[in-house]
Amino acid sequence: MDARAVIAKLRQKQEPTAEELVWFAEGLAGGAVSDAQAGAFAMAVCLNGLPPEARSALTLAMRDSGEVLRWDLPGPVVDKHSTGGVGDCVSLLLAPALAECGAYVPMISGRGLGHTGGTLDKLEAIPGLTTQVPQERLAQITGEVGCAIVGATAKIAPADKRLYAVRDVTATVESLDLITASILSKKLAASPEALVLDVKIGSGAFMKTVEEARALATSLVETANAAGCPTRALITDMNQPLVASLGNALEVAEVMRALTGQRQGPIIDITVALGGVVLQQAGLVASVAEGEAQIDATLRDGRAAVRFARMVAAQGGPLGFDEKWERFLPEAPVILEVTAEEGGYVAAINGEALGLTVVRLGGGRMVESDRIDPSVGISDLLPLGAKVAKGDVLARIHAARADAAQEAKAALRAAVSVAPVAPVLPPLVHERIG
Repeated sequence: MDARAVIAKLRQKQEPTAEELVWFAEGLAGGAVSDAQAGAFAMAVCLNGLPPEARSALTLAMRDSGEVLRWDLPGPVVDKHSTGGVGDCVSLLLAPALAECGAYVPMISGRGLGHTGGTLDKLEAIPGLTTQVPQERLAQITGEVGCAIVGATAKIAPADKRLYAVRDVTATVESLDLITASILSKKLAASPEALVLDVKIGSGAFMKTVEEARALATSLVETANAAGCPTRALITDMNQPLVASLGNALEVAEVMRALTGQRQGPIIDITVALGGVVLQQAGLVASVAEGEAQIDATLRDGRAAVRFARMVAAQGGPLGFDEKWERFLPEAPVILEVTAEEGGYVAAINGEALGLTVVRLGGGRMVESDRIDPSVGISDLLPLGAKVAKGDVLARIHAARADAAQEAKAALRAAVSVAPVAPVLPPLVHERIG
């Protein structure tokens, strides 16, 4: 095997063999493939693409470049993945709700990327909670609590970690084949028996059009199913945040309100829709509708909240979080109201701009080494279609400093449009794939 030969095949639009891709993935993980060769590989795939069989082979090769988790549990292991959006904290509701319905959910999640928040960063707004746990502890928490939300260890899909770093600096992040292999190599390393994918579309998502989202969803579903993991995808709307807050502690607060029956809306609807699909795939219910009803019931009667609190405690957070969560979440010292300059209706929300505003407040990372302030962000954001009068509060800025709040205020005004006519609201679920 030779890295140059594999790259030459790709450059000439020839399909590499599964054995060649396994060798290349092992070379990425072990160092036999140089950064230059990794970059050339990524560019060749980005320009010429991979046929479905080679895409599946690359995904499995990257999965098998590290540890593949095995489970001995009395119920099905399931998982969910979102392609990322602003105000998307579905995982924090869905994992405990699924566990209440008899599934086991060892969810390996990520940190903030670009304008989107990260599930791990949100969880770590809870004092004492850690998302970095060894495999043995992950197995213990999953077995005892039914769910855990943690970060990937260095032993999970190391080929992907290496290739992603190269893609980030070689303008090859957008490759459909490499995105598919990157997402699924990590998800399949957790050996789920059923997987549901939430592919976001809209101003707050990476995918801006239905066509882009459909192509990615189809690629992910076909590749995961070919790998033996029953998978479906929902294409869901991200033209506005799923909750009224953006920022780590502020979104955890929204989650707790939803879990304890104080808040309804899109976050509940998406959680129910995704949960119904994966419960049916895992064989725990006969139909998606029955699964949706079970997920909804766990959210309404508080069982999912209690399960979430158990997970928080098991991962090092405070006891009784479902009852005392307001005591523990950090609060920003500066809160600034942003009011409407004219009357009308909230006609458009630039989710990407709002996400970047939170990043600049300190709620995300401009560079990898940045330290996150969990208290900052935006709250009480009015939804699309809301009627406002001049002077009404559009949202509130939570900041560490007054000058930062003023800068965020200007950015928020630019990101939220008020018009005389109410907009046509998009559907929450655009399509179902698989």
